[in-house]
Amino acid sequence: MTKIAFIGLGNMGGPMARNLVTAGYDVCGFDLMPDALSQFEQAGGRTADSVTDAVNDVDVVVSMLPAGKHVKSLYLGEEGVFSRLSEHCPKHCLVIDCSTIEADVAREVGADATARGIPFIDAPVSGGTAGAAAGTLTFMVGGSQVAVDQAKPFLAVMGQNIFHAGEAGAGQVAKICNNMLLAILMAGTSEALKLGINNGLDPAVLSEIMSKSSGGNWVLDKYNPVPGVMPQTPASNGYQGGFMVGLMAKDLGLALNSAKASGTATPLGSLADNLYRMHSARSGTTLDFSSIIKLYDA
Repeated sequence: MTKIAFIGLGNMGGPMARNLVTAGYDVCGFDLMPDALSQFEQAGGRTADSVTDAVNDVDVVVSMLPAGKHVKSLYLGEEGVFSRLSEHCPKHCLVIDCSTIEADVAREVGADATARGIPFIDAPVSGGTAGAAAGTLTFMVGGSQVAVDQAKPFLAVMGQNIFHAGEAGAGQVAKICNNMLLAILMAGTSEALKLGINNGLDPAVLSEIMSKSSGGNWVLDKYNPVPGVMPQTPASNGYQGGFMVGLMAKDLGLALNSAKASGTATPLGSLADNLYRMHSARSGTTLDFSSIIKLYDA
């Protein structure tokens, strides 16, 4: 049986790892939070007391971490996972990092893996916590074709769409482009809905009208920011769960840094970044990003 180490069992990583367990893989998880470990054990997974124990004698390592500094700390250096894999794991152990991080960091980590003969892909995801739970995520993948082909059976358990964007780091570029657009769509859709509400329209009716008209978009169809319009969304659960404001702000920062480095004009991306930073200052970073609609309250 294929043995998988899954590092990072949070809102996204937890359900992704559980889907691998359900598919019949032997998954050993690690997280710094005891509650995350307990939930994974209840779902039938094994847990480890340390990263070192989790990656011992495995065939695949999957990680889902908050930021690039955590990914570098996990994999690089004499005490990093790559050193451990080189010494103690089967040859050609596959590494899949699903974190959303700087493309340059993904390239640096990928280069270190390649130098050690370890297949590595950066595979950030889209689809939110609902997609993670349902196994319908979209993976945006960077890495060699050989490594991508090796990873596809595992990605297919956790997701519905797998796109090979290019070499190492390309998955991260695709992800920040997608999330910048998502932030713009959420802010703009929230603004339009608030305008309708303040002028006496039922938000559910307005959402249906716009969804079937030229303003239709993913936010209106899947992730409405108005409480009560879609019972399954974070908006209808006090903006709990989902994709936190702080994470969206982080991704917008990555997008703008990339835009600056490449000389790309992103006026709407910059405006969305300002709006989410303002929202963070007023409402904190832990609400779902659809709570940006609260910014438009009089």
